[in-house]
Amino acid sequence: MAATLPAPLVGSDTEVPCADGRLRRYVNLDYAASAPPLVAVWEAVEAFLPWYSSVHRGSGYKSQISTAAYEAARADVGRFVAARRDDAVVFVRNTTEALNVLAASLPPGTAVLTSPVEHHANMLPWRRHAVRVLPFTDSADALCAEAERMLRAARPRIELLAITGASNVTGEVWPVARLATLAHRHGARVCVDAAQLAPHRPIDMERLGIDFLALSGHKLYAPFGAGALIGPRAALESRGPLLEGGGAVKLVTLDEVIWAEAPERHEAGSPNVVGAIALGAACRALTEIGMDAVAAHEQRLAVRLWRGLATVPGLRVLRLWPGGDVDRVGLAAFELPGYRHPLLSAILSAEHAIGVRHGCFCAHPLITRLLGVPASELARLRVELHAGRQPPLPGAVRASLGLGSTEADVDRLVHALVSIARRGPRRRFVRDGQRDEYVVDGWDTVPGMETAA
Repeated sequence: MAATLPAPLVGSDTEVPCADGRLRRYVNLDYAASAPPLVAVWEAVEAFLPWYSSVHRGSGYKSQISTAAYEAARADVGRFVAARRDDAVVFVRNTTEALNVLAASLPPGTAVLTSPVEHHANMLPWRRHAVRVLPFTDSADALCAEAERMLRAARPRIELLAITGASNVTGEVWPVARLATLAHRHGARVCVDAAQLAPHRPIDMERLGIDFLALSGHKLYAPFGAGALIGPRAALESRGPLLEGGGAVKLVTLDEVIWAEAPERHEAGSPNVVGAIALGAACRALTEIGMDAVAAHEQRLAVRLWRGLATVPGLRVLRLWPGGDVDRVGLAAFELPGYRHPLLSAILSAEHAIGVRHGCFCAHPLITRLLGVPASELARLRVELHAGRQPPLPGAVRASLGLGSTEADVDRLVHALVSIARRGPRRRFVRDGQRDEYVVDGWDTVPGMETAA
């Protein structure tokens, strides 16, 4: 039976100080960056910690318990995404490491097709290979048409299509199954960055045609430093690992290394056992809740968020694909005239106890296109940065929803933005040029932290 939503999260009732001296309940609208742990995850970690020990090579009783729990967590992650029997689940730190592990596993010069809307984690690792980039498109149909065109025309053929599952900037859910069908038709495998998809929608790797999947625990209500790469075992054994060291080998001599099979090949060093336990617990808890129920809960709140933002004078929501019928996860990136992104987020925090994200969201090509930043301005910023200076960078503010979000959270954000748009902030904010952040003049936001002069 599905659990009641919103789900219990650690810290959901925390109160924080505001600039007017009052305590207010903290409204977390930054799930897309990092999600707090589910209570069930925290309980699983607490229950495991007395048994924590080394894994795989320890003969002591606690080592045997830890090894069994570690491998059970691996199985939990595989079930959560409906991995195939020949898939390996590799534990890593996060999605970024997962995609770097995969990139290092590919033969040099592998032809990779990706898109310009990707998070840097799904953009930069492929640059060590022969990478090609899809153009920006204004719909899912246009995306698929461009992918078909480039896959058909590529010489040599594309061997890997690396795409996002859902945009971390604009929320669009990508047509993964359609793209996978196209890729497989032209002999390419598919890698999906599921960092923003896995916490919000059910994933079935076999049904969707996903060959490789990367996800992060810190976005999946298990912020204990673990993530996973899931993919065909044979493909992950074609080359040596990204990280070389103990645990990744069968035998080492002075002139030869015999690598272990996957997943051990890619888990050199002592692993983050507690992180794996937490990630497995999160996958079990989300399965019990039901990912369809999660999606329904968040979509109801997302509609409320999008409609509310439309009532804020002057506010503009950033969209990659226009239209109200586009499938999106529950987030919105926006800009408000007269308020740079770090200032607007600082006002929301200091005066309304609302936590949002601001900046470029590790997706510079996409955000600069959405904001209409001209090439001349990008060239100027490059010169400034190469010279060691810290110029103000373009960006937006992002509010994102999750398991603990409520209608009251959404309404508080909308009311705060309406107040700011109409009347401005209540206090004076000053800019810290070293960090490009804003603080309330004369208010020590966090005791012990230095504020801007």
